Amino acid sequence: MTVLVKPQKLVDAKVREFSMLIDGKWVEGVEAGTIERVAPSHGVAVSRYKAATKDDAVKAIAAARKAFDDGPWPRMTASERSGILLKAADMIAARADELAYLDAIEAGKPITQVKAEIAGAADIWRYAAALARDLHGESYNTLGDGTLGVVLREAVGVVSIITPWNFPFLIVSQKLPFALAAGCTAVVKPSELTSGSTLVLGEILMEAGVPAGVVNIIVGTGAAVGPTMTGHPDVDMVSFTGSTGVGRLTMENASKTLKKVSLELGGKNPQIVFPDADLDAFIDAAVFGAYFNAGECCNAGSRLILHRDIAEEVTARVAALSQKVKVGDPLDPSTQVGAIITPQHLEKVQSYVSAAAGSGANIALGGSHIDFGFGQYMAPTILSGVKPDMAVAREEVFGPVLSVLTFETVDEAIRIANAVEYGLSAGVWSRDFDTCLTIGRKVRAGTIWMNTFMDGAAELPFGGYRQSGLGRELGRHAVEDYTETKTLNMHIGARTGWWMPR
Repeated sequence: MTVLVKPQKLVDAKVREFSMLIDGKWVEGVEAGTIERVAPSHGVAVSRYKAATKDDAVKAIAAARKAFDDGPWPRMTASERSGILLKAADMIAARADELAYLDAIEAGKPITQVKAEIAGAADIWRYAAALARDLHGESYNTLGDGTLGVVLREAVGVVSIITPWNFPFLIVSQKLPFALAAGCTAVVKPSELTSGSTLVLGEILMEAGVPAGVVNIIVGTGAAVGPTMTGHPDVDMVSFTGSTGVGRLTMENASKTLKKVSLELGGKNPQIVFPDADLDAFIDAAVFGAYFNAGECCNAGSRLILHRDIAEEVTARVAALSQKVKVGDPLDPSTQVGAIITPQHLEKVQSYVSAAAGSGANIALGGSHIDFGFGQYMAPTILSGVKPDMAVAREEVFGPVLSVLTFETVDEAIRIANAVEYGLSAGVWSRDFDTCLTIGRKVRAGTIWMNTFMDGAAELPFGGYRQSGLGRELGRHAVEDYTETKTLNMHIGARTGWWMPR
């Protein structure tokens, strides 16, 4: 039986009002429409945003364009930009409780988890600030006595940043500080479901000293503002995190003006487990990987690929520990799994479970929603007897659903792991380093965890193969993604050529 943490009703909950940030001013928007966010955990309105239209997106892009072409930000020294980013990081840490509450109530995320995410985000801002001062080009003095080559790195320009609802503050912090460190300006569109913490970030950046127009934040649906943000000729680069389907549309729109594109998309991430693994450590990682953020995570370890000799034992132990996971009120510090983002998404997750059961999979645990009388919640779910060709084994469910598959040989495990369109991350569990390294070399994914799962650090690049996206975030080269290279080829002395004497 799942451990339930019943949400307390929000009595007299105040709806927080937000405006858009364009050119350093908080504005109502051209049509002054609104978007109201109902908390997925409590079923009451908690936030109200001014809804952006195409005209608002155009104004925001124009402000970013002017700030880049004529403003001080790209022309500041790296030290000056770094100092402002460091100040912003300190202010993020100072307002951590406010930011965490907004993400918890708007996204249904457990408050204890979100506080850790905000702390991690502040660390990323500090890391980006350090990289700002390390960004540099190259020189070549080995091209002959008459030639000196210098390669510059210049900010790419105006960047459209589009972020999803599942990690509202953390993901914008994996993009925006690196763009700012490079000297870019930006238009940011958070998900219309979870925009509050990003708009508070706008307040922080203005107070930290980011000039007007450098960061513009608009709230709107993808249909209303997405095509403008990704296709406008004054936008030089698009950085998008979201579903693979919307990622394809983003690339299609950006291709019309050949913009630089960075995409962090979906995943269907396996954990491959061999009989010699530390099973105690793995069982904990399996439960964490499956149910962290209610499974609404591109890195979720949603596929267990277990050696047949241990499959029955491991499935039983994972199910036993899963029953101890606390599900419910995201504002309760003891909660480990919060609410599902929308009723429509809950229905979609349940449809995957129903389809798998209809195709012969066994529901070993859970499989249904939890009814607290309000909000939308789902019990941690385990499906055993899953076949590689089932939709639940190939497609991104994005919910607290764990599929169990089996293998006999290393080659079979690798085939199953690679038999999906995604390639974001994977895990391998074995005490044999040769086994771990073989899996690490042959599984096509951007991150391979060995005897751990979903660890990370600002220093380590993050991104995927195939339809999990393009490019990498984080890591020491993250700032370079927001730059263009320019070659200066300098000639010394008299030039010789076709019509000049040699």
